[in-house]
Amino acid sequence: MAIVNFRTDELTQQALDELTADGATVSAAIRQALIDAARQKRRDLMRRESTALLTDAADLTESRAVLRDLDDLRAW
Repeated sequence: MAIVNFRTDELTQQALDELTADGATVSAAIRQALIDAARQKRRDLMRRESTALLTDAADLTESRAVLRDLDDLRAW
């Protein structure tokens, strides 16, 4: 497990104060903030990928073909 030191600026210190106002330790607040930031980054990436697929003609054609195939299977 790594130990990380960093210097806060005014804005970062205000955020840290807000995150620890409920009694959370600085370490716990920073750990949770990093986890939340990574999760948000993954969500943003998925959103961008989804948006790109909405305008991808080849992907839309393939999706429609798969849906048709599934409809044929449901008829059984």
